[in-house]
Amino acid sequence: MNAEASIKRPNIILIMTDQQRGDCLSIENHPVLLTPNMDHIAGSGARFSKCYTTCPVCIPARRSLLSGQFPSTHGMVGYRDHVSDWDPALSLPTHLKKAGYQTYLAGRTMHQHPERKRYGYDHMVLGTLDYDRWLRKKVPIETYMPSGEHPGTGDYYGTGVMNSDWTARHWHLDEALHQTNWTVNEALRFLQDRDPSCPYFLTVSFLAPHPPLIPPAFYMDRYLRQEPHEPVIGDWAEPPIGGGKGRGPASTNVDLRGEALRSARAGYYGLINHVDDQIRRFLFGSAVDNRDTVVIFTSDHGEMLGDHYFWKKSLPYEPSVRIPLLIRAPEHYGIRPGTVIDNPVCLEDIMPTILDMAGLDIPETVDGMSLLPLLRGEQTEWRSYLHIEQGEGALEKQYTHHTLTDGKEKYIWFANDGREQFFHLAEDPNECRELSVKEQAAERMNDWRRLLIEVLKDRPEGFTDGGRLIAGRPYSPVMPRRDG
Repeated sequence: MNAEASIKRPNIILIMTDQQRGDCLSIENHPVLLTPNMDHIAGSGARFSKCYTTCPVCIPARRSLLSGQFPSTHGMVGYRDHVSDWDPALSLPTHLKKAGYQTYLAGRTMHQHPERKRYGYDHMVLGTLDYDRWLRKKVPIETYMPSGEHPGTGDYYGTGVMNSDWTARHWHLDEALHQTNWTVNEALRFLQDRDPSCPYFLTVSFLAPHPPLIPPAFYMDRYLRQEPHEPVIGDWAEPPIGGGKGRGPASTNVDLRGEALRSARAGYYGLINHVDDQIRRFLFGSAVDNRDTVVIFTSDHGEMLGDHYFWKKSLPYEPSVRIPLLIRAPEHYGIRPGTVIDNPVCLEDIMPTILDMAGLDIPETVDGMSLLPLLRGEQTEWRSYLHIEQGEGALEKQYTHHTLTDGKEKYIWFANDGREQFFHLAEDPNECRELSVKEQAAERMNDWRRLLIEVLKDRPEGFTDGGRLIAGRPYSPVMPRRDG
């Protein structure tokens, strides 16, 4: 037990959005987006400028957060539904529950299977089944299909804008019926009804800004009025054939221009701004006692948003893999307001950080590291790099990858065909200049390549023979078991 055990255990609120880029905060000098309440968490606490998701798609990313384990440990290295092969006894909510916490999840599921499996949460109200049931009671029954099984215009997806699309429009029902509002209502309900005799761990999980891009009209209109800043296009990026026309609104390869670009970005930014205003209603009202509450804000992965001719997540580039991480805590934790930390950190670090702040032991099953020493400004040994990977499942096979970064440089190896990319993030944060063909980058690339060979040497897929990287190996989203 660490020194914090002598201090009253804090309440802990974990706020999580879905698919929010790390640069989509106004405190990161975003050119148009307004996020004063997210910024307030950072300004009264700390912001991690180099936080990464180690597998940029929902199921493995959220499993990493819940378990504190890297994808190669818990086995989910890509997107595949209906896989439930990890022990809920390993999860963060389970450890907190055993320590006397009341644990609760409101909103977006943690994308584990089966959907109602709690993984240590005492109770969950989910932004799928529970929200849908609630919404059906609020809208006229005739807006649903006669069978009751298929959504009509009253459903969350009733606009025809779906959950992977770059198309966008405003929310078609009353703003109070939006899932973002419902999620905050349910979180506030928990705070009102919770057991006051014990500390709580509350996860407030938003679907936004994950598509469908359907913010309330006020927020859509706000960003339609802005001049859309153009997508970032690297010297290595290749536009889709025919401008991407005919591929449908859920294509990974896009060339968004004009109204398509303006609407997609307005929808995405509008959803984030809407969440931000609802955070104000939730976090800075009278329901949360800030004197004894730790607040953590993050997301599971990012969104390419048209940059480099890409849409969605899964890819190794900064818009997809860098995510926000903001932490505010009571004064006795010694976090200097406005702290900015540049060390490479990841979702796996959240579990050990929370356990450390609660005065609890960090189990040996955890791969992540407690962020508390960094938050306090203490001198501490820290990891020198992060390994990011993406197996098959959520995107085309040619984009499966292993990526190494220290936040200053990035080395990418595409596992299907062996292509490499190298970026100097410190000088080129938007990854516009690809350096793998530059002679002056050869030595650094060799260093990163040797490191990746070391990282992958014991992997069962056979990505390396110990001396070289081997492309074209099967790369299932569920890692083969090491025991065969």
